[in-house]
Amino acid sequence: MASRGGPSRRVPENEDAITYVQCDGLAVMKIVKHCHEESCSNMEVAQGALLGLVVENRLEITNCFPFPKHDDTMDEEEYQLDMMRRLRRVNVDHFHVGWYQSADVGNFLSESLLESQYHYQTSIEESVVVIYDTKKSARGFLTLKAYRLTPQAIAMYKEKDYTPEALRNLKIGYENLFIEVPIVIRNSPLTNIMMSEISEMIPEEEGSKFLDLGTASVLEGIILSLEFHKLPSDTPLIASEKYMLLQKTVGCNIESSHRQNMRRSGTTVGQLRSLMERVDELNQEAIKFNRYQLSVVRQQQEKHRWLLKRAQENAARAAKDEAPLPEEDVNKLFKPLPVPPRMVPMIVAGQINTYSQHISQFCSQSLAKLYLTQALQNAKESKQNN
Repeated sequence: MASRGGPSRRVPENEDAITYVQCDGLAVMKIVKHCHEESCSNMEVAQGALLGLVVENRLEITNCFPFPKHDDTMDEEEYQLDMMRRLRRVNVDHFHVGWYQSADVGNFLSESLLESQYHYQTSIEESVVVIYDTKKSARGFLTLKAYRLTPQAIAMYKEKDYTPEALRNLKIGYENLFIEVPIVIRNSPLTNIMMSEISEMIPEEEGSKFLDLGTASVLEGIILSLEFHKLPSDTPLIASEKYMLLQKTVGCNIESSHRQNMRRSGTTVGQLRSLMERVDELNQEAIKFNRYQLSVVRQQQEKHRWLLKRAQENAARAAKDEAPLPEEDVNKLFKPLPVPPRMVPMIVAGQINTYSQHISQFCSQSLAKLYLTQALQNAKESKQNN
């Protein structure tokens, strides 16, 4: 992925920084389609190139195309250049302005992504990486975010020094590796007119205005159940129709809710397992660094003992009017131990933070629903007792 930076195109130094990203609806639909196809077919990370142009302080993304799958017989850079040449022939924006990648529940931070974005941002200064979350979008929350590397992260990669002292001097951690750029989805006026006409053609049902993408699956079942119970007892329905309606409103909703709960619990269990794996990995990195510190302390003690012994020998030789021992380079005798790089622990800490935030958010929503339903149940029981 590091070689997918495309042709170099530096931006003038006096150009304003990118303040927000404007993405066309067609490009968003292409990204969504590609990411969901990859996640459903072989569970691989989907990646592709973003095309567009820079207008003042706005980065416009007007088109995109997916990267080819890993194939030794295909040159990835030649493939990208050929795609951009073909797009230029049909008068489509062909300037490379970044790349996109799919993510699983917001956890996209990795060493390969940092390295790839560094190569992009150093060759194409205005480039961004767009992260599309397939799991959260499947639940009804469209998650599309754009990121750029911070100046501290770029300086860290330029120096190639990942020691604790270098990271401390740069004041960099997993919190300030990336900066999020606001992203706006833009549709053409004809598309907006068409959506307005479609919304007017669809009759607004009672309670449907309260449905949104995040709660549609839950509230839809409630509304269907209410509609079934609102039917008068003398409604002329045959038994099969009543059974089918009851099965639709009660049985199928319970089954779909059960499947959704299983899927959500499976997602939560998977996040917890991933969190445990990252914690174990961070613990192993901490053990390695502690061993390094113990080795440094042990070497310093041996170095001090050697200097003290050498001083005592020279004092004894001076008392005998003998010449002192020749001086030797202590650093040659005690070579400095290599410092373990802290890049991997920093990335793992960022992944742990991401998993913790998503688990906390999901559990807080579930607890809120639990307390809400408990209050409703208590109110219903008290009303029945009275």
